Amino acid sequence: MKKLEEYVVSIPDFPEEGIIFRDVTSVLQDADGLQLAVNTMQDRVKDLEFDVVAGPESRGFIFGTPIAYNNKKPFVLIRKAGKLPRETVSIEYDLEYGQAVIEMHKDSIKPGQKVLIVDDLIATGGTTEAMVKLIERLGGQVAGIVVLMELAGLKGRERLSGYRLESAICYPGK
Repeated sequence: MKKLEEYVVSIPDFPEEGIIFRDVTSVLQDADGLQLAVNTMQDRVKDLEFDVVAGPESRGFIFGTPIAYNNKKPFVLIRKAGKLPRETVSIEYDLEYGQAVIEMHKDSIKPGQKVLIVDDLIATGGTTEAMVKLIERLGGQVAGIVVLMELAGLKGRERLSGYRLESAICYPGK
């Protein structure tokens, strides 16, 4: 059986020179790779107690939904601004080259609920930090964070000190 890392295609100099792009679509396109990714991520947090799984669009949906389903938990969407139909709460945060806004339905997290955040990647940690703040603003408690890939050289883990962060694959560089 292949290791999870073997399903990830690394593309040098994309989107710019000096960057190695880790392509998650190569994992998704292979049934064994997808199953191994979900199972590995789920295994990393099997000892966590949580009430709700939350994930950002779009790849957080892909990995978070099966983890929620397998654990008989609800799944909460975190989306870009303007995509949710009911009353929302939002947060603006800085990106490497600009700003972004994410939001959740105001009633998606109940005060005191323990939330597992699931995403495909953590790099600088800005998006994940914004998700944490949004969940906490609704009264939720972040039980943990699990990602498929961590780009350790970009120090996202440091930005999230105090929160449990698990990654299925950890790449040391950018």
